[in-house]
Amino acid sequence: MKFAVMGGTGLIGSQVVKNLNAAGHEAVPHSQSTGVDVISGQGVDEAVAGADVVVNLTNSPTFDEASPAFFQTSMDNLLAAAQKAGVGHFVILSIVGVDQVPELDYYRAKTLQEEILAAGPIPYSIVRATQFMEFMESVLSWTADSDTVRLPATPIQPIAAKDVAAAVAEVAAGAPLRGIRNIAGPEIFPLDELGRIALSHKGDDRPVVIDPTAGMFAAVKGDVLTDMDAHLAATRYADWLS
Repeated sequence: MKFAVMGGTGLIGSQVVKNLNAAGHEAVPHSQSTGVDVISGQGVDEAVAGADVVVNLTNSPTFDEASPAFFQTSMDNLLAAAQKAGVGHFVILSIVGVDQVPELDYYRAKTLQEEILAAGPIPYSIVRATQFMEFMESVLSWTADSDTVRLPATPIQPIAAKDVAAAVAEVAAGAPLRGIRNIAGPEIFPLDELGRIALSHKGDDRPVVIDPTAGMFAAVKGDVLTDMDAHLAATRYADWLS
């Protein structure tokens, strides 16, 4: 099959392209660097022409109140182009528990993206993943100073980007789910514990202080970002660090 992978040069997209091509398909990466702009619509029609499947891995440049407009416009442009091209399957990557955290602008925006896709004209699949192991460094930096790192004890079930990409490629190559598949890492940690493990691995001796008001994940209630009933990936956090 032929796949148009939007956002196909990024962390997940580049690996999805590699996996699909290794499986004998034709996966073409598209992004601003290849002349495709999902907001202005430049190059979008050409990118999806002839594709059997569109995989949309583009992401808002900000996590704030501007993010809903990004997903509204990008999805409108991509769905219109995909319908015109006769695409038979449209796939997006979302977040486990995304509709349970309305306090976060970005999570509301991703929920909007899911709703636009589900209401659209093309058979679809939504892959929801837990938090990427690769993002732990950024999470630590949000609430750190030279002396301490402050983190809430929010339950997190980290998954490796390579496992996310494998799952997205598998779903994209299959029949449309017309629904959601949750994928997750094999272990759940309180975020503060995950922070201590990450710092220790780097030889950073700053203490991690539990602060229920610190950072983006402070808005998360309970364990909504975890799902042990999801399709569990194999990579454990300690193995990923090593």
